[in-house]
Amino acid sequence: MVVLTNPTLEQIPLVRSPKHGAYFGGIPAIDLSAPGAAEAVVKACEDFGFFKVVDHGVPMELMRRLEAEAVKFFAMPQADKEKSGPANPFGYGSKRIGPNGDIGWVEYLLFAVTSDPLSHTSMAFLEEPSASSLRSALSDYLRALKKLAVQVLELMAEGLKIEARDAFSKLVMDEQSDGIFRLNHYPKFPLLERLNCSLTGFGEHTDPQIISILRSNNSTGLQIALKDGSWVSVPSDQASFYINVGDSLQVLTNGRFRSVKHRVLANGIKSRVSMIYFLGAAAAEKIAPLAEVMGEGEQSKYKEFTWGEYKKAAYTTRLSDNRLGQFEK
Repeated sequence: MVVLTNPTLEQIPLVRSPKHGAYFGGIPAIDLSAPGAAEAVVKACEDFGFFKVVDHGVPMELMRRLEAEAVKFFAMPQADKEKSGPANPFGYGSKRIGPNGDIGWVEYLLFAVTSDPLSHTSMAFLEEPSASSLRSALSDYLRALKKLAVQVLELMAEGLKIEARDAFSKLVMDEQSDGIFRLNHYPKFPLLERLNCSLTGFGEHTDPQIISILRSNNSTGLQIALKDGSWVSVPSDQASFYINVGDSLQVLTNGRFRSVKHRVLANGIKSRVSMIYFLGAAAAEKIAPLAEVMGEGEQSKYKEFTWGEYKKAAYTTRLSDNRLGQFEK
């Protein structure tokens, strides 16, 4: 078992899981090339803020290759992993999630993503010869996911009857767009197998960006909150991608799309490795409801802000805080 650094284990919240093992079967699974895909994407974003993409065209080999590199990195001695950090904000981190007191049973690598697609300025260890295979796997994977992101965002615009097909995608494909990529590792915790509870891996939150693209190994732990506030477990599917609607997209659609609240629980049975690509706009980009999604006489529910302003505000909050609250009218 990987041994994580401070804070102590006793500080990480336990979550009672009386329904552990029951998985939600209602998550939409969408083939982006199928007839009616645009309408299906919009409905999923309205109902759940979350859906699964199947038959996506990203080679399984790219996914397996990066997963193998992540597993290899997280299996390194703790001292060696810490040479690539500390995460401030980019680099290696463990247990501590952000600067405001959130903690979880997780260790991670956090990268800035540019049009390159990788920014190495804050990740000097990637330039070392020993990291060449990780660097190559990351670059290939991110190039493929950028293409997937464009396809998903263009279908959203089409389904909303927005004339400009790139209304959303252009925001995340600009040279100044703010992308982040995260590799998470939730180690096994055998004691939990005997208890009716799970350990908080990553606490409940919404993503502040426009969308997030998630892929994990064949392990469970991800949960999403439904509209009624109940939590449901997402079945594992290592061959597919999950799409999260973020806070920025909720604002751009004036609340029509739902920024999904989600969390990860560590149950001790199997270690979990997840890869998340967060796609945000350029810092100076204004975020406000698009006129094309507003009905006649409909008023904006949000004050206009730039992505830089929202990111700065989000960075001062705890994970579970309602970040959009201060921007609501």
